[in-house]
Amino acid sequence: MKAYAKATVTTTPHQCTTPSGTFPMAFFRITAIEDLAIPAVCILIFFLSYTSQFLFYYLEPGPLSLKEALWFNGLVVAIWLCYDRACTVDPGPKGWVEKFAVVTTRGSEDEEEESDEKKSRKGVRWCKKCNRVKPPRAHHCKKCQRCIPKMDHHCPWTSNCVSHLTFPHFIRFVTYAVLSMSILAYHLYTRASSLWASRNTPSYLGPPIWAIAHLLVLLLVNSITLFALSILWIHAIHSMCINTSMIENWEIERHEVVVERARKNGGYIQTNSGVKMRVARQEFPYDVGVWKNLCQAMGTPNIIMWILPFGGGPSVTTAGIFEENGFEDEGKIWPPPDPEKFSSDNHHITTAHHVPIKWYDSVEDEIAAFKRRQEEDYRRRMERRDLDNDKSADGYESEVEEYEEGIDGEEGWTNSDGDRLRDYGVDEDAEDDIPLGELIRRRKAREYEAE
Repeated sequence: MKAYAKATVTTTPHQCTTPSGTFPMAFFRITAIEDLAIPAVCILIFFLSYTSQFLFYYLEPGPLSLKEALWFNGLVVAIWLCYDRACTVDPGPKGWVEKFAVVTTRGSEDEEEESDEKKSRKGVRWCKKCNRVKPPRAHHCKKCQRCIPKMDHHCPWTSNCVSHLTFPHFIRFVTYAVLSMSILAYHLYTRASSLWASRNTPSYLGPPIWAIAHLLVLLLVNSITLFALSILWIHAIHSMCINTSMIENWEIERHEVVVERARKNGGYIQTNSGVKMRVARQEFPYDVGVWKNLCQAMGTPNIIMWILPFGGGPSVTTAGIFEENGFEDEGKIWPPPDPEKFSSDNHHITTAHHVPIKWYDSVEDEIAAFKRRQEEDYRRRMERRDLDNDKSADGYESEVEEYEEGIDGEEGWTNSDGDRLRDYGVDEDAEDDIPLGELIRRRKAREYEAE
């Protein structure tokens, strides 16, 4: 499992292959607290599932019947199967971008260039960490060290990413866990009620003290875990129906905040680099209807396969292209530009889409032109600052960069839950995307210099 990726080998008995490589199953050394996540979940499943059935022999109305035991233990087996798949299925096999996400036209150089321009208009992004095209809905995971297709979040309890490929296993695991803990809650409540009804009975006629303490611990742990997983299950089902991930829900909320700020300022917003950027509301492009959303998330229209613990998931061949609802123009990119990540280097993203390439006779001429542009930018910023000061003196609100502070008190925006992108496992340094159009411009400039 991925939790053992950081394990330090002390000997090499039997080897086991995982998405992270091979590790010895018998001996390893824990190097980080997160390496304890999977063992902790396994202990929790064992404690709730099996010690409770042992306890029932000492409490009224006695152990589970054969039918009850078969149903309950069948659900527990399903939990183990789905949890194993959620931990071990690779969320984004290495090389998946080159094989299934990059759509290029094989042929002449003109055809390849035409394909690049087409992808540029569709808003294809570039990952600086992978040094490859970043497909739609993909994000670079800081833990997995690569781009993950339709990344939902990096789950600490599975030590794996919940992604386009692992989401079905994850949602089945949570579903079976909620169902089995609900049944366990019923059996625990039944025995707690029987114990309360006989509270006036002499203690030597009742269950032992350790059994009562065990029952109280089971009630507390099961109730807390059931409550937390129920909220997670409801949120996951809702996201699946509208075809969003946790990260995309964060992006939608962020976009609404930016649009509201721009609305109060005439449709414009001041970015971190001092650039005045026009902001327009964009619709989320991947909500294509409840049925299609569910089929896309589970990888099949067969409802029976959705609920089977050994059911599969989407193929990696579908990880690079997602159906869109067509509410926005083809050139619009999701997520929309974020003023926190907007710098003068990517100013062309919003100010112009078809900027002609200017060629220079030498490197010295290009450097001199760059310095002239710097001086012009500096002069414009000074003029804008003086204008803002004049407006402030006249009683107008100064249109300066708005400082954003999260719920945690740190600089930068957080959503209503206090989360940042890094809280979902996203490598925020890789989120400052370079659009493919800029890469095409750079490639042409290099080709010109080589000539």
